Amino acid sequence: MPDRGTPREPRFWINTVSLDHVLSAVQQGFTQADHGANTRLRQLAPGDGMIFYSPRTELRGGDPVQQFTAIAEVTGDEPYQVTVSEEFRPWRLAVRFRTCTPADAKPLVGGLSFIADPARWGYPFRRGLFPVPEADFETIARALAAGP
Repeated sequence: MPDRGTPREPRFWINTVSLDHVLSAVQQGFTQADHGANTRLRQLAPGDGMIFYSPRTELRGGDPVQQFTAIAEVTGDEPYQVTVSEEFRPWRLAVRFRTCTPADAKPLVGGLSFIADPARWGYPFRRGLFPVPEADFETIARALAAGP
């Protein structure tokens, strides 16, 4: 967990989230990870960068997307809990989304250091929320800004 009292250099993250959930998060200005747990969200701090990767249109099925679909900066200091239903009370963290155009992931694979095996390029995204080097973040950010 970061020391919230000591300034630190921003870190960079990828969060694997279905497209429908990304669209909801963009409208409401939050990120959520690990199906609503707050454990990894506590590693983030204001100023951190986050890119969203969407493997599918929906969490449990849907059509393949395989795109980077959003980019944001963490603005919240602490995760907060919301009630979605009686059974589901996820933890979220405030972020500010930037305008972008989704970018296909596959063409970027060869230029991303966190992908060790291009033949199995989707494997790292199974981790959900994970840190990436700044250079990888910037590569994806440029693709998101480039548009179609």
